[in-house]
Amino acid sequence: MSGLGSGVASAIAVAEALAEAKSRQDVQAAMAIYHPDAVLESPSLGTRYEGAQIESAIEGWFAFAPDYRVRLDGRGWDDGTLCCWGSIVFTPAFTFSGAIPNGERVEVPVFILFGFDDGRVAWESFHFDVAAAARQCGVGVDALVGAS
Repeated sequence: MSGLGSGVASAIAVAEALAEAKSRQDVQAAMAIYHPDAVLESPSLGTRYEGAQIESAIEGWFAFAPDYRVRLDGRGWDDGTLCCWGSIVFTPAFTFSGAIPNGERVEVPVFILFGFDDGRVAWESFHFDVAAAARQCGVGVDALVGAS
């Protein structure tokens, strides 16, 4: 993304730092990257968290996916929104429906939209194929919805 302004480069660095923190399951490092009034949503899971709720949402996700990793392979920028795409890898430890996952590691494409304020993530919209993840871990889609 050469030739982009320093604002875009800064946004990319912030998004990459958040991906790295989440890939280490480092809740405190991730929270330091979110703006205090941030919104974290995952339309594919039907979830939305605001402000202080984000910390418990991330903790819940790491309990569900203790080996979670996110890889950002590309990015695009338009009018203040950064879109990153790549893949997520995780092994579900449980499901909220009580269905027992098969223990297999899941890998699915992901795209994430980010908005920024004061050099921090003010909005994150996290999208992945829940149906593909469910198939890979041997459960129905309903078993994973609400898993964060």
